[in-house]
Amino acid sequence: MPAYPDDRSAEITAALGALPTGTPVSEVARRLMDLFTGGSLAPGTRLPPERQLAATLGVGRSAVREALAALEILGIVDVRPGSGTYLRGTASELLPQTLRWGLLIGERNTTELLELRSGLEIYVARLAAGRGDPSDLDAVGRHLERMRAALERGALGDFAKADLEFHHALGRAAGNTMLVDLLHVVRSLLQVYADRAVHDEVEARVALDEHDAVYRALRAGGEDDAASAMAIHMATATQRLSAEASVG
Repeated sequence: MPAYPDDRSAEITAALGALPTGTPVSEVARRLMDLFTGGSLAPGTRLPPERQLAATLGVGRSAVREALAALEILGIVDVRPGSGTYLRGTASELLPQTLRWGLLIGERNTTELLELRSGLEIYVARLAAGRGDPSDLDAVGRHLERMRAALERGALGDFAKADLEFHHALGRAAGNTMLVDLLHVVRSLLQVYADRAVHDEVEARVALDEHDAVYRALRAGGEDDAASAMAIHMATATQRLSAEASVG
């Protein structure tokens, strides 16, 4: 933890403002996270006391306490009894947790998450085809070969891990950290279904062929072809995940 900056309680409370009457705990957390990810507060900044935050937001202290407890679980703040509550990281470090929290406390609509994932993966493939340097694409290819080897062994668990790493490497090749962070959040929310999505070697073979088509388009530098190949993969992957969600 860096040295604590000067007391900024007055500035923080002024930036927050009052919430509408009856606002739930989740909205208290949202307001705090909007402030934390705005880039104006340094890591280690001490927040105002609960009483002051509650008065500023127009809510009870219990709502503030519960919101801070949730943010501590996410690693966004550090609550130190007898000392205060401190901001843990920079805005860029906190963003993935913030995105995950925002999706988790909202209405969980698996269909919409699948649509969001599909659109993001297609765009990542397009960017990677246009931006990925040879070392980036080599990494994607290595994970494709890991998928192939796992399928030959009949190790579907290893196949799924290599599949995920293929997409992670593709994200790195795309060169857009914000986009990759958002995709990571969406994938994590769908992981309970993704872990069960490939049931047998036939489905794994289809997935492998689709990944291979994406990789070949990347190597050829065809942005439209890479996006199209990923769109085909997302269509079948979404169908599998939707089936798992409907029975999960």
